[in-house]
Amino acid sequence: MAADASGKGLLLKGDPIADTFRDEVKTSLAQCLRTPTLIGILGTPAAPSKFYAEFTQRQCEELGVRFVLKMVGSAESAERADGEGVEEAIIEANEDVNVDGIMVYYPIYGGQQDHYLQQIVSPLKDVEGLHSKFHYNLYHNIRFIEPKSLMSSIPSSTAHIPVKVDIPPPGTVKSILPCTPLGVVKCLEYIGVYNKILTYGDRAYGKTVTVINRSEVVGRPLAALLANDGARVFSVDIDSIQEYTKRPRTAPEATRKYLPHHVAHPSNLSLQECLEISDVVISAVPSAQYKVRTGWLKEGCIAVNIAADKNFEKDVRDKASIYIPAVGKVTILMLLRNLCVFPRHCQ
Repeated sequence: MAADASGKGLLLKGDPIADTFRDEVKTSLAQCLRTPTLIGILGTPAAPSKFYAEFTQRQCEELGVRFVLKMVGSAESAERADGEGVEEAIIEANEDVNVDGIMVYYPIYGGQQDHYLQQIVSPLKDVEGLHSKFHYNLYHNIRFIEPKSLMSSIPSSTAHIPVKVDIPPPGTVKSILPCTPLGVVKCLEYIGVYNKILTYGDRAYGKTVTVINRSEVVGRPLAALLANDGARVFSVDIDSIQEYTKRPRTAPEATRKYLPHHVAHPSNLSLQECLEISDVVISAVPSAQYKVRTGWLKEGCIAVNIAADKNFEKDVRDKASIYIPAVGKVTILMLLRNLCVFPRHCQ
């Protein structure tokens, strides 16, 4: 954590935020009857994926989680194609009673084929929160689930039960959330964007947020999470801007304080107009060339970069009061936190 003597905004790295969850994860692991096993499946030689796999392994070793990296396809041999053997490796890990969590290093093929692989992972072993069951819960603001319900092919209908405390009711656990979006939320909680005085589930009320890139892995679920927590969110993609909010906009719903979950509306605002009114700007564009213009940012905003490349201009701290350049360390802690949700290794 560092502030520039000339009055620039604070540069906040992920270490102190990740540290707040280390003790929580260590406590959960200490209650286990055996060491949990996490399988990492690497099906591509891409440098970012290999780096992430190595980083995951170091964090697991530090916290006492058994991590097994399984390299398949071109990650294993230059003579094989990207992704070859990934599906078989997932199925094998699903069926192995000694495996507690599965993570796959995406992208492999991209698009629908990666989505297909995400649905093969057993929801009881999905530590990344990418299975459609968890996305359904996220978008419908279902926060707690019965583990046995994950084995049903029919989505739950408990979306409209209001939740006022962050404690799972008896017989339930927290629904798994995608690691990077959850990590961003934890960063925003850490720096006080979330107001703890407000009711749980609505603590981002009063904040306007812009999320740039509406990917199904990070951008869209992150925008939905923030909107379900009360924020007004602009979801920006290459060809459109949408507004996510759970505040009713028309009667008779307008008589209600808020809806059970967010609703997406088309927006006529430009990106510049969104940025000029946003308290928080989060960018996840997978391009070294893309940059958020500092001149468009609201004075004193929070800027968060979650892309592998830096999406903000170098002078971002001239406008932003806090700049978080990466959330990778927090993301890994969220993954290990998810590993402890379904405690097969604790039984």
